[in-house]
Amino acid sequence: MKNTIGRHIICTIFGESHGRAIGVTLDGLPAGIRIDEEWMRLRLEQRKAKGRISTQRHESDQPIIVSGLFEGYTTGTPLTILMENKAQHSQDYEKTKDRLRPSHADYTADMKYLGFQDYRGGGHFSGRITAPLVAAGAIAQQILKANGIELGTHIRKCHGIEDIAFAQAETQLEEQLQQLATADFPVLDEQRGKQMKQMIEEVAAQGDSVGGILESAVIHMPAGLGEPFFDSMESIIAHYLYSIPAVKGVSFGLGFDFATRLGSEANDAILCENGRVMTRTNHNGGINGGITNGMPLVINTCIKPTPSIYKEQDTIHKTTHEAQKLTIQGRHDPAIIHRARVVVDSVLALAILDLYMERSAVLALQNHRKEEKV
Repeated sequence: MKNTIGRHIICTIFGESHGRAIGVTLDGLPAGIRIDEEWMRLRLEQRKAKGRISTQRHESDQPIIVSGLFEGYTTGTPLTILMENKAQHSQDYEKTKDRLRPSHADYTADMKYLGFQDYRGGGHFSGRITAPLVAAGAIAQQILKANGIELGTHIRKCHGIEDIAFAQAETQLEEQLQQLATADFPVLDEQRGKQMKQMIEEVAAQGDSVGGILESAVIHMPAGLGEPFFDSMESIIAHYLYSIPAVKGVSFGLGFDFATRLGSEANDAILCENGRVMTRTNHNGGINGGITNGMPLVINTCIKPTPSIYKEQDTIHKTTHEAQKLTIQGRHDPAIIHRARVVVDSVLALAILDLYMERSAVLALQNHRKEEKV
């Protein structure tokens, strides 16, 4: 049973959707890092349910830092954040607890935990557990930003409606990331955003749900992060991203569009400008041979439609295996893609920080050896 990820910055999540509290512990953070708790709360605000396009379960999500922070700075000891659950409607799950919900983890959880899991609201499998991940990611993102690395995510596609893609030019891309940093609904084209919201409301009125694709970018990445094979930049980032509930696909750069290109169309020409090695295009999304090349990372993440829908569905009784009908009760999101963007930002920040810490240690050791030779 494992709920921990990371080698240098070790992240452990805990709690259940309808339990007393949820939380996260970060171990490996250096001492003396200034943490802006207000900015952490702003990031958590972007994850919150709002309006008719989200669930009507509204939690305060106030982060309570119980260790590892003193007078605004990290102490170097494990940093633990708690969030209380206060808006549970556990009775909503009592009537249907023996009927397996389609595309949920009810059956697999039963096989894994032998029936001892907390079934209410999905328990530990719930998207509710992404709230502490956002708090942890906010810390990671602050550290990266202090070292010049910035990132952001927008809704690239939502059930047939497309936002404009990220710009190729880094200066324009940086402006787009700044625009997204304060956006409640993460799109680059406001009109497309309105169309998406209207479509989500229409689908919600039908008792259904939608998914989509998130596009993320990371700028000012140093070259040299990652490994050639098993710990490639792609495999590490994908590991983190696939840990988010509802993520069903991850690609880098052109991704599956590489299949439609010739080599002459897919290759990124290499040039040098003002002493910096770079590429004319960025089809490979900032990674070659599993290692960052200094260009922006570009990642696409597919979010499936929320499986909790109000339409009648076919299922079975989990004990008797008798065929039954199921109509889900409770409060559920018709779409989670707009809330998932800050979760994607957060796990990206945690993944990149983990690799960045390793790279920084290697460079520090190399510099120390050079000084000794001198």
